[in-house]
Amino acid sequence: MSRIGKLPIQIPSGVTVTQKDGIVTVKGPKGELSQAVNPDIKVNVNGDTLTVERPTDERTHRALHGLYRSLINNMVIGVSGGYKKELELVGVGYRASSTGQLLELSLGYTHNIYLELPKEINLETKSERNKNPLIILESADKQLIGQVCAKIRSFRKPEPYKGKGIKFVGEVIRRKSGKSAAK
Repeated sequence: MSRIGKLPIQIPSGVTVTQKDGIVTVKGPKGELSQAVNPDIKVNVNGDTLTVERPTDERTHRALHGLYRSLINNMVIGVSGGYKKELELVGVGYRASSTGQLLELSLGYTHNIYLELPKEINLETKSERNKNPLIILESADKQLIGQVCAKIRSFRKPEPYKGKGIKFVGEVIRRKSGKSAAK
């Protein structure tokens, strides 16, 4: 059996899980998410626990078993508690500002970068004196918030020589010595 797939999912109070026509819908205080599930995989809701079962031990069924259990678990956590990601801009003159769902980044290029974020994501920027600017993203959808973070990070990835770029708060960048240290 799959170690991840056979684990039951605890459904917190205030969260409802429904299944209809192969689509699992999870509703909670932070929003509503839905996921299409392969017809071979069975999702059983018993009171406040949810289990995912597979029909056979074929390779594809084993792969889908753990996948759908993880996706449903991420939806339950998202609608009950939500996900939060913090990005830090490291570099002289790097700035971030937001107006509604529009994020404006100044990252040392000749132009500013404007990014329109989906309405499912809450955006907040912080700029304090003598501290690096922060971009704080909150959402119920783990996949969407991860994809948006990857897009923002792709504008200026952290580089190993000076440590400049956009990084997650708490992320450690392995530093390299330059060519002058090789002598």
